[in-house]
Amino acid sequence: MVFAINALKNKKAAVWAGVILAALFFGAAFAQQTYEPLPPEAFPPDQFYKAEALELFDDKVRLQILSGVEQGREMVLENNSLFYNLEEQKIKQGEVLVLIKNQVLDEVNYYIADKYRLPAIMVIFILFFGLTALTAGSRGLTSFLGLVFSIAILAVFVVPKILAGYNPLFISLVGSVAIVLISLYLAHGFNKRTSIALLSTLLTLGVAAVLAVAFVYFSKLFGTGSEEAFYLQISSVENLNLRGLLLGAIIIGALGVLDDVTTSQTAVVEEIKKANRTLPFGELYKRGLNVGREHITALVNTLALAYAGASLPLFLLFSINESRRPLWVILNDQIVAEEIIRTLVGSTALLFAIPITTFLAAYFYSRE
Repeated sequence: MVFAINALKNKKAAVWAGVILAALFFGAAFAQQTYEPLPPEAFPPDQFYKAEALELFDDKVRLQILSGVEQGREMVLENNSLFYNLEEQKIKQGEVLVLIKNQVLDEVNYYIADKYRLPAIMVIFILFFGLTALTAGSRGLTSFLGLVFSIAILAVFVVPKILAGYNPLFISLVGSVAIVLISLYLAHGFNKRTSIALLSTLLTLGVAAVLAVAFVYFSKLFGTGSEEAFYLQISSVENLNLRGLLLGAIIIGALGVLDDVTTSQTAVVEEIKKANRTLPFGELYKRGLNVGREHITALVNTLALAYAGASLPLFLLFSINESRRPLWVILNDQIVAEEIIRTLVGSTALLFAIPITTFLAAYFYSRE
């Protein structure tokens, strides 16, 4: 402070101080104006190859690239599998691996990403297809076509539309309706039973959508409770409605159980009618509902176990940290709360599916 006061008293020093400050200011401004961000070409997209582990060393592995423009090239990389806990995870000689080539400016790096497992998946897929055809015959083949169509709807319609900015709940509902319309008829044939099941499924799907919206908003869930949601938030996708994405996922998840309930319950009422064709509507509804109640108890448990099985690592993680966090805090966490609401929406929709399907089936079959 004393130096500054003395400098101000000295005119010459004050002039030089002003010149220096001006030079610093304009120099900084010039530096900011001439700065240019790196062009996109400096960050080309990653390239992926299949590579075979030819030879293992203490901390290195010699690879040969099996695909792509660099096919046949050999290189030695760090053996990052040395840090894996399980022996089965570690790289073994002769295994095929997934190799990633990453480039930033002029620096190129290769690293091992994972083991190549698509051939094993294809073998299991063919086994499933063969068993389906063997046990269910032609119906098994058509149901398999329905499965392929369902996956295609999700991959070609639902996912691209959501990424394009459309409302995830609306798109999921439209996709679910398309899946039901095609897959039910492919799996069960074009007949009266399938049409009743289809109508019941569509009505119950509407109920499930209302339940999902009410439960999610009432419990104050925002769809941000998972690691995937975090990555979506920082991704290049703009205006993505995470709450709507959660609602859409709940609807699609419940759909798989609903069509099973409606088709089986319709078949129950039809068989009761065949056993005694004199039964009126009220008796058909009553007997069908008695069977449906047993079906509900089994399916609610099945649905809960399906969601619990998919989230088992999550439950283990929270159990490890239970000593640090009270139970009510764990249950209140968005990650756990989302799974709870997902299960409750599906289970509540089942409670509506049985009486709706039984009513429609009893009505149409009693008119025969």
